[in-house]
Amino acid sequence: MQFAMRTLITGGAGFIGSHLCDRLIEKGYEVLCVDNFLTGARANISHLIGHKSFELMRHDVTFPLFVETDQIYNMACPASPIHYQFDPVQTTKTSVHGAINMLGLYKRARAGEIKNFTGLDSPYEAPEAPELTIDTVDQSADQAADTIVAWMRERGWFEV
Repeated sequence: MQFAMRTLITGGAGFIGSHLCDRLIEKGYEVLCVDNFLTGARANISHLIGHKSFELMRHDVTFPLFVETDQIYNMACPASPIHYQFDPVQTTKTSVHGAINMLGLYKRARAGEIKNFTGLDSPYEAPEAPELTIDTVDQSADQAADTIVAWMRERGWFEV
């Protein structure tokens, strides 16, 4: 008997996240959709409610999350200028704390993969940004977060 891969999608009720939920369920994955509904909409995932391979959890990724998962797609972040300019502090918290919390979950769950698509990867903000790849196997969540911040500082995107 083969078990379906359990996949966490943060920001799963957003436009892109909801389509990712659809696609992964079509491919036979179990999907845990996590969203705080700040910019995501229940209407985007309403057709999945009740599906045997879909679970919805209302949660803000700026707080740690303790679930079992095989892989993580971190999509949680207000992406359009209208949304992230409305509350830039919360947007930054979602991008930075959310990434740190997902790295922590990745380490705790020993998940096979983590893909971060938040913040700087937004097509609205920095389409010319190079891909950020971090090997988290030998890094703690704090070390990985330090690596992200250093990478951002090198490009002048983050100052303390």
